[in-house]
Amino acid sequence: MRFLDVAPGHEVPLAPRGCLPEQVHVFEEEAIQAVNAALAAGRPLLVRGEPGIGKSQLARAAAKCLGKAYIPHVVDSRTESRDLLWHFDAVERLAEAQLSGALRENPETVRKRLEVQNYLRPGPLWWAFDWQDAEKQARLVQASPPSQRDGGDSSKGCVVLVDEIDKAETDVPNGLLEAFGAGEFTPFGRSEPVTAINSTPLTPLVVITTNEERALPDAFVRRCLVLHLRLPESESGLVELLVQRGRAHFAEANDAVLVAAAEQLVKDRKRALEERWLPLPGQAEYLDLLRAVLALAPGDLEKQRGMLERIVRYTLQKHTGVS
Repeated sequence: MRFLDVAPGHEVPLAPRGCLPEQVHVFEEEAIQAVNAALAAGRPLLVRGEPGIGKSQLARAAAKCLGKAYIPHVVDSRTESRDLLWHFDAVERLAEAQLSGALRENPETVRKRLEVQNYLRPGPLWWAFDWQDAEKQARLVQASPPSQRDGGDSSKGCVVLVDEIDKAETDVPNGLLEAFGAGEFTPFGRSEPVTAINSTPLTPLVVITTNEERALPDAFVRRCLVLHLRLPESESGLVELLVQRGRAHFAEANDAVLVAAAEQLVKDRKRALEERWLPLPGQAEYLDLLRAVLALAPGDLEKQRGMLERIVRYTLQKHTGVS
């Protein structure tokens, strides 16, 4: 299957990662259209939106629906663009060179062992662009392919998540222009480029998320399709959306609790907007509130109502000005 063939509202259960037992992604029509457009255009999909709205989950859910291998990479302040392409272990190479010199090994043997390709590990985009080539290089350096906890099949292509790219310096998106613009890049020490396989069903999907902490270069944005994920602006629309997400994550929850928690979030979010407090409480905080309430008062509606009132300050009201 090359394109997403799901209806709006389709729920994708995701295997637990870490301590959170329930993870469900609910597809919206705009997200389905954006993913399919990115696949058809062969361009990365840049997903904008406030934290906790489901940007990262979109990539994993799309990979599961498409049956593709899923390769996540979380960006931080130390990330360099080549980390997404390849990793050259210069430290290990230097150590082996020094050891070989001390042991006075045969120069020709040392030269072959110190060839660049023996210290070159494929990065996420190398795996996504050409899995077979990356696998061949990984075997050379005794590295393992990305694990597939959701059962993704690399023969159907790959989905790469580049999470929170705005946390990196502008050198990172600028360093990816060649890979995203031309669909290829040349690893250090190689003469032939790694080229993205743009044929059904192997076209890679690259999903890039940003929390807008730092502006991205115009040249980089131009090479992407852009999806804006937003919560509804109307109070009734936001309550309806949150209750829908609450049902998807917590099937055992009573609607009265789901609605009460959503209405409380809307109230606190409105005040945060008026006071210009950031970050705004949103979907992630709503789910945290429900998770805590249901765990602390399982199966008892009245206790859940009381628990909600007591712990809302810890999950939604996180600003110093709140009283």
